[in-house]
Amino acid sequence: MSFTTLGLGPRLLNGVSQMGYTDPTPIQSEAIPHILEGTDVVGVAQTGTGKTAAFVLPMLQRTPTRQGVRALVVTPTRELALQIHEVVRDVSRHTGHRSAVVYGGVGLQPQIDKLRRGVDVVIACPGRLLDLHSRRAVDLSGVETLVLDEADRMLDMGFWPDVRRILGLLPERRQNLLFSATMSPEVLKVVESTLHDPVRVEVSPPTTPVDRIEQSLYPVCRTQKTDLLVKFLERREHTRALVFTRTKHRADRLSKQLERKGVASAAIHGGRTQGQRQRALEAFRSGRSPVLVATDVVARGIDVDEVTHVINYDMPNTPEDYVHRIGRTARAGASGTAISFLAAEEIAILTEIEKVLGSTLACEDLEGFQYAPREVPSAERGVKTAAAAGSGRPRTRTGRRGGKGRAGRRAG
Repeated sequence: MSFTTLGLGPRLLNGVSQMGYTDPTPIQSEAIPHILEGTDVVGVAQTGTGKTAAFVLPMLQRTPTRQGVRALVVTPTRELALQIHEVVRDVSRHTGHRSAVVYGGVGLQPQIDKLRRGVDVVIACPGRLLDLHSRRAVDLSGVETLVLDEADRMLDMGFWPDVRRILGLLPERRQNLLFSATMSPEVLKVVESTLHDPVRVEVSPPTTPVDRIEQSLYPVCRTQKTDLLVKFLERREHTRALVFTRTKHRADRLSKQLERKGVASAAIHGGRTQGQRQRALEAFRSGRSPVLVATDVVARGIDVDEVTHVINYDMPNTPEDYVHRIGRTARAGASGTAISFLAAEEIAILTEIEKVLGSTLACEDLEGFQYAPREVPSAERGVKTAAAAGSGRPRTRTGRRGGKGRAGRRAG
């Protein structure tokens, strides 16, 4: 299937070609025809599979110009809003659509001025959109297409009261598009009243990691995590690593610790200003800071190719967060590595993650590192593996007791 067979107009196809797109991805092939028909769509696909173009292209085809705001995209983070706006802007050079992106952390007046000059499409974070509406800077009464991007993340981040308020400002008759890497039952329960006979498009199970990602565990005492990270990075040249911590404070502290130990790094999280976040991302993309320390709140806004390693300095709170984290590597056909530093108090969440994966993760040791006493998960921890389920040998291996390069039950 090619883009020409999906029903897109010549101007959009021209934009698609100039953006370097050749063949549509599965989510694009499945979703675009339904959206062009005006159907409500719930789209579920892994990150890096082309979800943004899957809704932007047909949305623009269905959106008239010079009639006020007719399309609204709501997304949880500034990084995602900017990335979506970049795609809209690139394609609309050929369609004549005017767009604006609005988010907090920057001045209001430039955004107000842009909106008052007239736009057809608004890409927004919830809080700033409501602020602008309260100032009568944006009129949402004519919206014909609503996109909620990463709806489950908005629920996790506590944005849903704001989203409900936004829904109340929109016309009842409109097209609704929900796109995300996961679509939990909780989210669908919240939004089901807004959907009309939706089509669900799911190109891969929402909790199945990319096959090209090698995953492993590094059991370690909590107080040794930073030293282990430094040694790990020192032994790997040309590494571009995305390191996840649980909190903003830990992200800042870890980045400073890495810098003091000679490892160029930057931190990105919800507490940073927009300028700080953009500078950190640019330093990461350019290679000036080959290590980026991040929190889950901004994880989905980090769209950087050639991330060689995802390192869970802190284990995530949920299996879904684990999947989103490791999905930052192995993009655009590349392979990648995801490793998790596992302290004794984090073994409980490991059990939940392995249930979702359907296999146990291998336990590894960094050769030559002097480990303090630590707890290592049992090799026989009872997770039903893919092989046991009859689907072939799993990619992840069960950690073994003892042996060179492996962690024993109790080591140190």
